[in-house]
Amino acid sequence: MRLTLTQFMTLDGVVQGPGGRDEDRSEGFTQGGWSIPYGDEDFGRLVGGWFGRADAFLLGRRTYDIFAAYWPRVTDPADPVASRLNELPKYVASETLEHPAWRGTVVLTGNVAERVAALKEQEGRELQIHGSGTLARYLLEHGLIDELRLFVHPVLLGNGRRLFPAGGPPAALRLTSTSTTASGIAVHVYEPAGEPEYAEAPPPGEL
Repeated sequence: MRLTLTQFMTLDGVVQGPGGRDEDRSEGFTQGGWSIPYGDEDFGRLVGGWFGRADAFLLGRRTYDIFAAYWPRVTDPADPVASRLNELPKYVASETLEHPAWRGTVVLTGNVAERVAALKEQEGRELQIHGSGTLARYLLEHGLIDELRLFVHPVLLGNGRRLFPAGGPPAALRLTSTSTTASGIAVHVYEPAGEPEYAEAPPPGEL
């Protein structure tokens, strides 16, 4: 399976608390819910289409808890998100989750990079990560993510956890597609492209 990451982020790179005021107030974050005003038909079509490619999900513990508190209560079989999340296998990276109540949940402990690499060897289309910024950063550092789908929202927050923090490992990306929703979200899809390339600019007289 290909490991894909779908991440909502602000223009200044914040990924914390996109879905609600109280979704994630850790570290004193008070600006949750910043993605909600930008949801529209284009947004729903893109998200629903990608959920339709999933054969399994991989989540960090915080995102898993948020999802598990909401999506099992959405029982409409026509819902493109709930139907996939509730029916397909869900893998959650955690050393503390012992008795998950959400049907189809498997807890990954120990060496998560090795466990995820083994999952990728299984037959299927996509093993999808949604949100789960801490887990996503870890898997990026281990070179395990095959595609990044970044929903860049036209808003600046100034603080909050970021997907690409200062001091992260350098990497090159290849843009494979881009689109814009009516509400102004820029959706960029990237694949890893190895190490960055560097060059010197030519002298001004040779431009």
